[in-house]
Amino acid sequence: MAKPGTERARKLRHEAGDAERLVWRLLSDRKLAGCKFRRQHPIGPYFADFACVEKKLVVEIDGEHHAFQIEADARRTELMNSKGWRMVRFWANEVVSNIDGVSTEILTHLTLTLSPHEDVGGEGLEHEQR
Repeated sequence: MAKPGTERARKLRHEAGDAERLVWRLLSDRKLAGCKFRRQHPIGPYFADFACVEKKLVVEIDGEHHAFQIEADARRTELMNSKGWRMVRFWANEVVSNIDGVSTEILTHLTLTLSPHEDVGGEGLEHEQR
């Protein structure tokens, strides 16, 4: 039997818009800083669009409807922050028109949490010593 929320996460992945698909291509397969991201990762009662568990970073892609749910988004961010997650948000139209800028900003947020033994490429001292 599937975990609670698994069906909801699958549905959200299936219904992903163009902007979410672009970001997934950017983040999948550890393409960005060697960090693993999950799509529609559950955090509390919410599903993060993209989450890097190792770095406790959530990437959210906001469509037009988010302009009308500012308070709900603030509650969502507050809950995720209270659980130790940091969140970076992008408007969907920004993703489509400036994917390079989005990539750079996500990379910046990832490198803020790197330990002294890691570098941006994900090939830290631990990897070199194997």
